[in-house]
Amino acid sequence: MAIVLGPNQYGKAQSHLVRVHRDTPRHEIRDLTVSSALRGDFTLSHVDGDQSDVLPTDTQKNTVFAFAREKGVGAIEDFALTLADHFIAQTPAADGARVEISEVPWQRIDIDGGGDGHDHAFVRSGIGTRTTVVNVDGRGADRRAHVVSGIQDVTLLKSTGSEFHGFLRDRYTTLQETDDRILATDLVARWRYDHTDVDWDAAYESVRALLLKQFAEIHSHALQQTLYGMGQAVLEKHPEVAEIKFSAPNKHHFLVDLAPFGLENPNEVFYAADRPFGLIEACVVRDDASDPGSAWHAVPGWV
Repeated sequence: MAIVLGPNQYGKAQSHLVRVHRDTPRHEIRDLTVSSALRGDFTLSHVDGDQSDVLPTDTQKNTVFAFAREKGVGAIEDFALTLADHFIAQTPAADGARVEISEVPWQRIDIDGGGDGHDHAFVRSGIGTRTTVVNVDGRGADRRAHVVSGIQDVTLLKSTGSEFHGFLRDRYTTLQETDDRILATDLVARWRYDHTDVDWDAAYESVRALLLKQFAEIHSHALQQTLYGMGQAVLEKHPEVAEIKFSAPNKHHFLVDLAPFGLENPNEVFYAADRPFGLIEACVVRDDASDPGSAWHAVPGWV
C-alpha cells in the first residue's frame, strides 16, 4: 500500500480591496473581495515541508493590492484573468490558478434631490453582489481560461402570480394546495461564458436585468418553472453564455390564521419563516454547450 498526495490547492482567501479613483474631484469607488488559489505539483511542500515551489499566500495578497494601483481594476473578470495569469507565470510548479472576486455596489449620496449625487460620499446599495470565478489552466499556447460570472444577495418577492398545486401526496403530506401565494427567494445565479471576448460590464447588466424581468413577469406554477424561464431568457439573448446555474431557497410565507380573533385573512397577513426552507438548484444549458473543463472547479454547492 502506498500513501500519496491527492488533489490540492492553496492561496489567499478574501482580501478585501477598496480602490478609490481620485483623478478628478468626483471620486469613483470599487469594493472587491478577492480570493486566489494555485494548483499543480506541490508535493514537496506537503510531504517534505520544502517550500521552494510555493509562492506565498501573502505574496498573492500583496499582488492584488499592488495590481489595483498599477493596472487598475476595470471589469472584475479582466482583473481576475490578469491575476490568474500572473500567478501562474510566477509559480513554475503551478499548472492552474483560480481567482474569485465579488463586488458590492456603492452609489453616491443624493444630498439635494438633483440625482447627481455627492462627489465623494457614498451609500452601500444596489441590487445584488456581482461575482466572478476565473480558472486558468496552463500557460502560453496551452493556456485555457474559463470565466463564470454571477450575482448573489438578491432577495426577490412576488405578492401574487404564483401557484403550487398538483404535487405528490403521501401519509406525511400536510401542505395545502394554493393558486395564489407569495413567491420569495434569495437568488444566487452563475453563468459560464463560452469564451473571453466579452464586454463583461454590459453582459452583466443585461443578464441581471433579464433575471429580474423574468421573475416579475412569469406566472409561476413553481419556483423551478420560474428559474427555468429566467435561464432560458438569458441563453436566448446571450449566445456567449453556455449555461446558467441557480441556487434559490424558497422563502416560505405562511398565511396566519386570524379566525381565533374574529378576523378574516384574505391573503394579507403572513408569517415569514426563515427555516427550514426548500432549496431549488437547477442548471439551464445549451444542448451544444462547450466542455466546461475546469470552469466550475471549487465552486461549491452546484449541481
